Amino acid sequence: MNSWIGYNSKFKNKPFFPHGPRGIFVSGGASIGMDAVIFQQVTIGSNTLRGSKNFGSPTVGDNVYIGAGAKIIGNIKIGNNCRIGANAAVYSDMPDNSVAVQSPTRIIEKDKQLDNRYYSQHNGVWGFYENGEWKEISENLSK
Repeated sequence: MNSWIGYNSKFKNKPFFPHGPRGIFVSGGASIGMDAVIFQQVTIGSNTLRGSKNFGSPTVGDNVYIGAGAKIIGNIKIGNNCRIGANAAVYSDMPDNSVAVQSPTRIIEKDKQLDNRYYSQHNGVWGFYENGEWKEISENLSK
C-alpha cells in the first residue's frame, strides 16, 4: 500500500507508526505535533472545496493517538493529548484531552448542485482540473 506525505507538511518530531506507514496520507500544509501515534490507513487531509467551511489543512497537537482508518479533514485544530478512534471522521476542532469516535453516517440533501472540483495551487496560482486540463483562477479561495 502506498503512502504520501506532502512536501510542505510539518512534523515536530518523527511520529510512531505501530503498523508501519501503510496507506498514510498527510496533505501539504498539515502540521503534526510531538509524539504522534498514527495507525495504518489514516488521512490527515486538506479541505480544498471552494467556499467551504474549514478550507485548508489540519493542525494536530502533541501526544495525539490516531486510530486505524481515521480521517482528519480541513483547517481544524486537534488539541494536545487527544485520541481519535478507528475510522472516525474529524472535521471540527477538538479541545485538549478529548476523544473522537465514529458515529452513524448522515445523508444531507442539497437544493443546488455542489462544486466538487479539486482546487490546488501550482506555482502560487490557484486552479482546478476540468476536462483533463488545468484551469487557473484569479480569486482568493480561502475567503
